[in-house]
Amino acid sequence: MPKNSEYELRLYVAGNTAKSMLAVKNLKHYCEEHLKGKYSIEVIDLLENPALAEGDQILAIPTLVRRVPAPIRKIIGDLSNEEKVLVGLDIKLKDNLRDNLKDKLEDSLRDEHKAKLTDQTKRAA
Repeated sequence: MPKNSEYELRLYVAGNTAKSMLAVKNLKHYCEEHLKGKYSIEVIDLLENPALAEGDQILAIPTLVRRVPAPIRKIIGDLSNEEKVLVGLDIKLKDNLRDNLKDKLEDSLRDEHKAKLTDQTKRAA
């Protein structure tokens, strides 16, 4: 893995399972979208090299390890939740994505608030 990248990532997988392949696909997509030219990815297949799991204390797969920048961070799973992956890796969201996520959150909170008001109105009646 090149040592001159701002983000050095290792993805531990177990063969070509659907979950492992989805994790690889998702990671590459997020990196190209948010870290273009600033990252390196090393995919480690633990079926081929099980001893490599010990160094990063891998207990579940797939597991993503951000080695650089420090501190080391780990995310377990197929990486399908983009927001959680970006937050977990401490990657700053692009402005438009951040705005979209903010809008979704505000809409969700507004809907939740409306539902509570409706429920309270029904109880009062």
